[in-house]
Amino acid sequence: MHYMLLILEPIGQREARSEAEGRLLYERMQHYATELQARGLLRGAESLASQRTATRVGRVSGNGTVQVLDGPFAEAKEMVGGYFLLDCANREQAVDIARACPAAEWATIEVREFGPCFL
Repeated sequence: MHYMLLILEPIGQREARSEAEGRLLYERMQHYATELQARGLLRGAESLASQRTATRVGRVSGNGTVQVLDGPFAEAKEMVGGYFLLDCANREQAVDIARACPAAEWATIEVREFGPCFL
């Protein structure tokens, strides 16, 4: 079963760290990914840039016009800072892997199973 761990970081958290602190945390995350890969569980992982450079595209209800909004997004309290794509036996294994993720110390880890959007 495929699961995605979404790393939900508080806005501004990265900017509050020194570069050295950020690099140390990034190294811990890379080590974690290497361990998951060695166990045959990791299908992909990436860190995402800040939401300041993000763009949201969506339909405005009613007239069907497509709206484009550049970040940062004032209403956001968290941003998706990265993800791990896993191949797990079950949800419990995915949750256990999320518990062991270093990012759980400074962010929320959302565990999502892949599935069709019509359910």
